[in-house]
Amino acid sequence: MTRAEGTDVQKLLTNRLLTADPTTGILGDICREGRTIHVSRSTGRIIVIKETTEEDLVELGAGKSKPNIIDLRGKTVLPGFVDTHVHLFLHPYVETSWEDQVTRESTAERTIRAVTHAKSTLLAGYTTVRDLGTEGAEDSDIAIRQCISSSIIPGPRYFCASRAIVATGSYGPKNQQRPYLTEVDGKAGADSASGVVRRHIGAGADWIKIYADYPARILSSASPRFASTSLPLFTQKELEAMIETAHRLGVKVASHCVNPETISMLVAAGVDTLEHGTRMSEDNLSLLAQTNTVWNPTFAAYFSHQYPGSRPWDSLRGIFKKAVEMGVLIGTGGDTGVFPHGRNCLEMQLMHRLGMSWHGVIRAVTWVGWLSTRTMFWDSKEGKSELESYVRGEWENKRLGDNDVAVGCLFPGFAADIIATDGDLEEDFENSISPSSILFVMKGAIVYKQDGISLCM
Repeated sequence: MTRAEGTDVQKLLTNRLLTADPTTGILGDICREGRTIHVSRSTGRIIVIKETTEEDLVELGAGKSKPNIIDLRGKTVLPGFVDTHVHLFLHPYVETSWEDQVTRESTAERTIRAVTHAKSTLLAGYTTVRDLGTEGAEDSDIAIRQCISSSIIPGPRYFCASRAIVATGSYGPKNQQRPYLTEVDGKAGADSASGVVRRHIGAGADWIKIYADYPARILSSASPRFASTSLPLFTQKELEAMIETAHRLGVKVASHCVNPETISMLVAAGVDTLEHGTRMSEDNLSLLAQTNTVWNPTFAAYFSHQYPGSRPWDSLRGIFKKAVEMGVLIGTGGDTGVFPHGRNCLEMQLMHRLGMSWHGVIRAVTWVGWLSTRTMFWDSKEGKSELESYVRGEWENKRLGDNDVAVGCLFPGFAADIIATDGDLEEDFENSISPSSILFVMKGAIVYKQDGISLCM
């Protein structure tokens, strides 16, 4: 490994360090011994983590004359959080309905909102997010991604899906005068599903988002029960064609899904993540437990928009405990945007209330978060070899692209995406992960929040 030297090195002193093992993904116990994290400012990566030395403490005592050391002792230091399901181009429905946002707000306004949402998300400790659709703002997320990566605006590492893929006529606010003019988002006819996948990837999408089931017709007061029923929108062959095409081009696939039948079809087709799954069955869970497919229940969206007591909420709550017991991979994507950006932690809080241990939630929002967002490279022979080189200490300390670097773990070679809370994860979990308790945020070795104060321009 090429070592960083001199002023390129930033040191972080810790005595409460919590992270997963990079080889197994298992979250360890809080390390309460003195550890100093050395990060490289030029590459934005962790160089080494070793025992705190007397030299470190002397350097800290030098104060302002030695600005290359930050004292995080007394706080719990963690990898940056990962929200696996956001919509930066949406804001809470209690402010403006989804229909009005996507039909009445200009793309310029929605993009400006997205910029502020990105900043709020980062300052809440979320250093990586996956945006599963601009909801009518076309490919504006690609520009936001470029601005974040170029440090024009502050924000988390930003994985984009741009336009979701839906079956013709099945999605979007309906024009009451001409209801056949429907789509405001990405769309696909049954005969061109693979072609749409290719176009999306060619336009820059990091992920493909499919609506595998959804209400298939306009909402009607004459037949609301039928019109609001989610139905499978694609055949098994169509799903397989889209997912196989995306995978062949090195891109993973997420899918909106509700029905057990649709979920079974998606798992059989090799989908990478399932979103919502409000009618998930035990048979579905048995299938998922045998795969690396990640389920994002999006509790926070239902809690915020369809209040507890609704059928989706009650169904999710019931199946979640079984999913945890069966070892299903569960991510912490809240469908953020339905509720306020910067309050992403609500998904973690709800998962904890519904029976997942605090330890399990932290693993979900860090290590599983990376599994839910990372590119297919890391699942390839080359990617696995690179991870092994980190463990051996035989890696080159060079700068990688924002979405190329490994995240979700505090280990040499991984991104220097580091946060710290002054809360007690074991005794007061909900408060410890709230934005007010996240006092320190570093992304790519750049400090964006220190002592609870934003350093963003």
